[in-house]
Amino acid sequence: MNRICPYINCAAPEKIIRDGTFWRKDDSKNIQRFRCKNCGTRFSSVTLSEFYRHKKRRITAPLLKHLSSGMSIRRCAFVLNVNPKTIERKIPIVAKICRRKNEVELKKFRSRVFNVQIDDLITKENSKLKPLSVSIAVDEDRRRILGAEVSKIPAFGHLSKLAIKKYGKRKDEHFEGLTRLFKKVSPIVSPEVVIKSDEHQSYPGFISSYLPRARHLTFKSERSCVAGQGELKKVNFDPLFIVNHTCALLRANINRLIRKTWCTTKDPKRLQDHLDIFIYFYNEKLLPHTLTPI
Repeated sequence: MNRICPYINCAAPEKIIRDGTFWRKDDSKNIQRFRCKNCGTRFSSVTLSEFYRHKKRRITAPLLKHLSSGMSIRRCAFVLNVNPKTIERKIPIVAKICRRKNEVELKKFRSRVFNVQIDDLITKENSKLKPLSVSIAVDEDRRRILGAEVSKIPAFGHLSKLAIKKYGKRKDEHFEGLTRLFKKVSPIVSPEVVIKSDEHQSYPGFISSYLPRARHLTFKSERSCVAGQGELKKVNFDPLFIVNHTCALLRANINRLIRKTWCTTKDPKRLQDHLDIFIYFYNEKLLPHTLTPI
């Protein structure tokens, strides 16, 4: 019996015995109880799980689909007949599991990713004066999302002076976001990977540092096909179509990323959680794969 006593000072796995069962009403399952003969601690098969003492377990699988289908937190709560606070509490837990599953799946493609496209998607934190950057890396051949990292950036363009006047100087965390992205992607891709991007000034330095043998191809940014939406371009052939189409999918399926919406991100950490949930759902369900139970 491969059970470990949850008591931190006890290390006697050979003395774990069965100690009855109990019926968990929340999801209609019979849960096995155990007892440690060494310290007397009683526990169950779900004591060390992420959902220990959580309620409303039945909504986890539907919540995963709803959050990845353009629904807001309040609409998810309305459809699932729960309080919006329940959804808010479950999102970090579900995102943690999805993040771990994403890492496991990416390890299967180690050194088998030969073409990567990278780009940055711009969104906002409650106001256009507080923009956020989402750095994205996509496998060009399989169209899998390899990673997406959220970082704070200062306002730019005609809003920069107004942003400084209203909120003060905003720290630029784009360097940290790109660092996290390349640390995640560099162990997976081939050393001779071909990386395609636009002419962003930060990309060459990171590519030469983390992937010195990679080949970097840059392309000039083109006008968008729809005014105000910079993802899909107004050209016959877009060399960065895969990453641009992925950014368009993010805006279409994550409610807080839609350009004209009432739903905005209040906390960049929650946006990161939402992105990790969508990446898992997209890679395992929307692509031709089977969605494994969470």
